[in-house]
Formats: sequence, C-alpha cells, structure tokens
Amino acid sequence: MENSVWLRNYPAGVPANIDPDQYENLLEFVSETLKKFKDKTAFENFGKRMTFGEVDRLSDSFAGYLQMRGLKPDDKIALMMPNLLQYPIALFGAMKAGLVIVNTNPLYTPREMKHQFTDSHVKAIVIAENFASNLEKIIGDTSINLVIKTSIGELLGLKGKLINFVLKRIQKKVPAYNIANAVSFNTALKEGSKFQLSSFENGPQRVIVHQYTGGTTGVSKGAMLTNRNLVANMLQMKVWFGSTLAADDVVLCPLPLYHIFAFSVNLLAIMDYGAMSVLVTNPRDLDKLVGEFKKNKIAALTGVNTLFNALNNHEEFRKLDFSGLKAAMGGGTAVQQPVALEWEKITGVKLVEGYGMTEASPVVTANPFNGNARLGSIGMPISSTQVRIMKDDGNIGAVNEIGEIQVKGPQVMKGYYNKPEETAKTIQDGWLCTGDIGLMEEDGYHRIVDRKKDMILVSGFNVYPNEIEDVVAGHSKVLEAAVIGVPDDRSGETVKLYAVKADDSLTEDELIAFCRENLTGYKVPKVVEFKKELPKTNVGKILRRVLRDESIKG
Repeated sequence: MENSVWLRNYPAGVPANIDPDQYENLLEFVSETLKKFKDKTAFENFGKRMTFGEVDRLSDSFAGYLQMRGLKPDDKIALMMPNLLQYPIALFGAMKAGLVIVNTNPLYTPREMKHQFTDSHVKAIVIAENFASNLEKIIGDTSINLVIKTSIGELLGLKGKLINFVLKRIQKKVPAYNIANAVSFNTALKEGSKFQLSSFENGPQRVIVHQYTGGTTGVSKGAMLTNRNLVANMLQMKVWFGSTLAADDVVLCPLPLYHIFAFSVNLLAIMDYGAMSVLVTNPRDLDKLVGEFKKNKIAALTGVNTLFNALNNHEEFRKLDFSGLKAAMGGGTAVQQPVALEWEKITGVKLVEGYGMTEASPVVTANPFNGNARLGSIGMPISSTQVRIMKDDGNIGAVNEIGEIQVKGPQVMKGYYNKPEETAKTIQDGWLCTGDIGLMEEDGYHRIVDRKKDMILVSGFNVYPNEIEDVVAGHSKVLEAAVIGVPDDRSGETVKLYAVKADDSLTEDELIAFCRENLTGYKVPKVVEFKKELPKTNVGKILRRVLRDESIKG
C-alpha cells in the first residue's frame, strides 16, 4: 500500500486489510445475519419492533411477490420512502429476488423522478403514498409496470391506522392520486408468501445498487455498486467500529436509508452486530427525536452537522442522560468545529467525522473511535484503502502538499451506469478521482482544503449548480443564470441564484416559485440577485468563481 503512514496510528485491533471476498455476495451476508440474530429486535419505528427473523420471513414474501409478478434478475426497482419498517423488508426482498435497487429521494419533483427512472430503466417501484401523486404525473414516460404503494402506518397495527388518519385527514399530507393497478405493501407480502423463490447467478462483481449522484457536471448519474463493493465497505466499517458497539446496543438512525451513508453504515455495518436500529421517519421533528433518547438508551447515532447543531440547541436534549452514549458519527458534509465542541461538552462523547462519496460505497476515511478523533480532520484511510494526493503537475504530493484526493480500494464503484465517458474521467488507472482538494499530515490524518469547485452542500445533500441553472433557464423571463453556494449557519450552505432579466417585470418571488415547481426543496435558491450581466471567460463561460468572490466581499 502506497504511503501508508496512517497504519502506524490505526486503533488497536483494526487490521490493515479486510477480506472483501469473505462473502460471495451481499445477500449471503444479509441472510446469515438475519438468521444468526433471528430472535433479537432488528428495527423499531414509531414504537413498533421487528425481529431479524420477522424481517427475514417478510422479505422472503416480498421477494416471492416480485418474482411472481414477472420481474427477472437485474431488473431495476426504485425504493422511494422515508425511514420505515417497510424499507429493509423491501430492500432485502428485492435482493433476494435478484433485482437492482435504485434508491430514490421521496422529496424529488416529477422532473427529477422521471430522469432517474428513465436513466436506470426502472420497472418496479415501492413508494410511500405521500409521494404517489408525483409518480402519477410521470409514470407514463417510464418503464414502470409494477407499483407497490405503502402508507406510513401500514405495518404499525392500530397505531398505524391513527397515524394514517392524521396524515390524510388532518394534516393533508397525502395528496390524491390515481395509479392503475397499484397494490398495497401488505397485499404484496400476503400474495408473495405463497410463492417459491427461484435462484439466480449472484457473483461478487454483479451490480446490485444504482446509487445516484450528481457529479461535478450536474448530470445525475447512477453509480454502479457491486456485491463486492458493498460487502467491502460494510466489513471496513465493522472493523473500524471494532468493539465500540455491542449486540445489545440501540443505534439511532435519523439519516434516510436511501442515502448511501445510512445505507452502508446503519443498515449493513451496524446490523452485523445484531444491534437494534431505531428508524426515524421525520428527523426534523426534534421533540420526537429527543423522545427516542428518553425511551431507548441510545448507544450511537449517525447524523449531519445541521442535525447535531439543532440537537445542541434543543433545551430538552441538553438535559438528557448520556451515560450510555458511545459514539456519534458525522458525515455527508463537514462537521463544524463549534458544533463538535459543543456536542462533546453536552454529551461527553466526541463527534467523529469521516469522508466518503457515493462512488466509494461511500466511506473512504474516518477518525478513530478510541478518543483520538481530530477536529477539522476527515481521519485516516480505512482498511484496504489507499489514498493519494495528486498535484496539478501530475506528481504525487508529499506530506502537507495540496492536491486532488484520489482513492483506490475494493469499495470503489464499477462505474456509472451507461456512461462510459464519465466513468473514464472519474476512474483513472484504478484510482477514483474525487475532485476534492486535500492534504495528508505527517501522521496519516487527512484534511479537506476545498471541495469540488462548484458543488454546494445543503444539510449534507449535494446540490449541483448546472441542474438549477438549467431549470431557471427554462423561465421565459430569464436571459442568463448562475448559481453558487453561500455560507449559512443552519444548513452549512444555501443556494444563491444570480439572474439576468429578459423581461423587466420578473421578480424574485416569481423566480423562486418557479424553482419550487421543478426542484426539491433543498435545491431551491434562498437568495436571488439580479444583475445586468454575468462575468464570463473570453469564450463565454460564466465565471462562478468571480461571483463567489463578489459574494464573500459583500
């Protein structure tokens, strides 16, 4: 392993390498784990608990239904829901049926859904009914011929019926929709339980997940993650956690499982301990989130900077007993030092930060859990992972020299689905070119100096200026548009839009309303500034860098 100076500072018991071929495929690991811990509680949601054995049985039924409906191995299925008990059942069921999972943010607009579903050739979808009205608008433009709908409370018994009543009748959170032949989740489980599963080829290099990422170009791409990729990252995180967690622990999962961080860390690595995961459906409801701490002795949680900051400032959270808390893991976006320091002051536990990207399944580096976590650092490359700093002159950077972070390891994706040119740009000679600028300190800890030049991080979600600019350009009163990220105390960054009017009657409110119709909430510009012209290169390319500099100067 090149430049592996970090190995000297690995926590005791963490090996230099893992065996990514320990399991032939991810399903082998999942099936073994579900049976090994069959009598233990695997997941809790809204107070309803489900054992590993129940998840195993129900996912068998779900797999049976998928095969019964004619879906074949390697067909694509979209999973579009917040954290619910239905998610692991649908996920493991789809894996057992040999399908490729396409994780989908339920907050996507119809335009965003259509792109992802057509790009991946999705044939089936499991969707929370709260978002089905958006699917109705675009389903005719896709290859989807099986829709399995579910309600938030569908698996929660009588309590679930009350939750559904409140959501539908009182809060009006379920817009009317009409999708022909859609079946309920429970119907799928009931009918599928009668079906005998058929086997299929499932080797290490087989793609089992399309995890979408915008990439620096803003063109949404499906990162093809293989069995070996996901097995490797699960094992890498398991040995990194080491004895930090135990089988009787309760782990809080406020991050959505459709996000690759929670998918790999919460759902897979933590499941390997036999620990119970509390699935949080709405992490913005801080009172209920704090209630989970009161109800369960939480041993660990994952989150993003904005969540940790919100909890730090929640009066009831600060009063809690944190004697059982062992670990807090931050990802998705940089953890701000004041937030990390306040978190440790309140809880007595260090906030451990790591670094990853969708294309690496996702974890690349992490701070240790042995008390040596370093503020402002993304930690050290995890087991079986090489990281190098590539300078602009094509030479590998020495200690404290700045360059692009490049990664090699068994967790690096196979490539982008149906995008060989984009794949060739991103993976060169086996190295994943992250586009992130960083350095390595002399003891092997790494720091990020700058991010992909134009990408914006809003509460841990990637926002790509090209996408927003393309939407805004579709407004008849806009001549030109450019988007940058500006610092924001609450979300880390927020989106700022610069626009040149084609019609003087255009207003800020009109433009933001137009964006809301076409973009997920976190992508909608919060600030609009009209200009007479935008700065450009001599070939006409808009200079976002100049706009960023102007914004900083105020």
